[in-house]
Amino acid sequence: MKLYGIEFEVKNLPPLDSDYIPLAKFNEAFLKTAKKPLNIAIERNDGLVSVFETFVHGSEDMREADCFYVERLVKFLLWSKGGFKVFICGDDSVADYIKATYAKGGAREFDFDFMAQVFEEPFEVVACTYEDTPAENEDPKPLGRHLDGCRIGFDAGGSDRKVSAVIDGEPVYSEEVIWHPKTTADGQYHYDNIVSALKTAASKMPRVDAIGVSSAGIYINNQTKIASLFRQVPQDQYESIVKNIYPNAAKEIGNVPIEVANDGDVTALAGSMSLNDNNILGIAMGTSQAGGYVDGNGYLTGWLNELAFTPVDAAPEGPLDEWSGDMGCGVMYFSQDGVIRLAPLAGIKLDENASPAEKLAFVQEEIKKGNEDADKIFEAIGVYLGHALAQYSSVYDIKHVLLMGRVVSGKGGQLILDKAKKVLTEEYPAVAAKTEVALPDEKSRRVGQSVAAASLPQI
Repeated sequence: MKLYGIEFEVKNLPPLDSDYIPLAKFNEAFLKTAKKPLNIAIERNDGLVSVFETFVHGSEDMREADCFYVERLVKFLLWSKGGFKVFICGDDSVADYIKATYAKGGAREFDFDFMAQVFEEPFEVVACTYEDTPAENEDPKPLGRHLDGCRIGFDAGGSDRKVSAVIDGEPVYSEEVIWHPKTTADGQYHYDNIVSALKTAASKMPRVDAIGVSSAGIYINNQTKIASLFRQVPQDQYESIVKNIYPNAAKEIGNVPIEVANDGDVTALAGSMSLNDNNILGIAMGTSQAGGYVDGNGYLTGWLNELAFTPVDAAPEGPLDEWSGDMGCGVMYFSQDGVIRLAPLAGIKLDENASPAEKLAFVQEEIKKGNEDADKIFEAIGVYLGHALAQYSSVYDIKHVLLMGRVVSGKGGQLILDKAKKVLTEEYPAVAAKTEVALPDEKSRRVGQSVAAASLPQI
């Protein structure tokens, strides 16, 4: 393959998608010839700063490749770490390109607006010298692993909501209920469903000591900053109902501690608790793609870990994410949207009137029936995942990868796992040697997050 003058070989391509260009392979080849040091620093809340050290070519004939590489890397860092101020340290020409791209009217206007809204600060790109790179300032914190008392764990997914009643670390009741948060504009609908789940769990225990919530989206101090679950809710209801939806729902149960965390972080926490180990990247493939990370000390980092928006495909005409307006991002590869996108390419006709969850279930039923074309869909996702894990490892120090969510249920999950391992072994042996990719058992896969969520608050 050749892209922006960079040549590279890809041994494993996904069935059904011959146009796919793994960004990890482009990056790998790019860095073999790039020798000019460049740092990217990203500042987020409370003066926290993440720094990524890399290289560019710095020559006019390679400027297009440099700009593409750095822009995709900035996008990756923004959605993995989060931040409102980006420092490009060591190349003013590249910095100018990033400034124009991440701006009103620029190609990444969505990211420009999104990060400003999340952190409630104006978004900006700053050029500086390599020597003036801001100092890194990270602050990971312990969260979760509290198992004492009577706890409720609530897991808000885009297709179903799960809740568990947990007494001294043992789940005594768990349930899943189908709901439709992403297509419902009435904020009261969301609130009533959450309260109903909490009350159901509360009825299964003698008392409630604490409530932990795992929810797709970005939460700071238990407040909903932005979440796809509530994207149809009008702004006035967002402020009055959604912003404090979980703390207010908890008050219906009583004056008890509550902790809200991103569902990806809870995935990683669940894996860390079950494996009794750290350096875990959790990936939940469901309505969207959620990510979470537990570092070497078993701490949560405070990063966004919104892998749905991180780019994984370098193809100039990759599939478009309608929300962000960007191509080649994780949501179109590692979620039910990815399955739905690939189904027609596998010759599987889906009911246009069915919900996304129903379409996924239909494809999974085809696997059970022995439809080998359906197998190819999940094999393709496995190939995507193998390449993406190599890319993720450039930012995350990974020892274990835990896969969860509806997309990895049943035989499809095993097909994804097998292909991902094959790609890592054959294309990225150094990553494969230190990384274990695994599926939890079916029960843990389906309710494990709500149980881990219950451990979030300290009584």
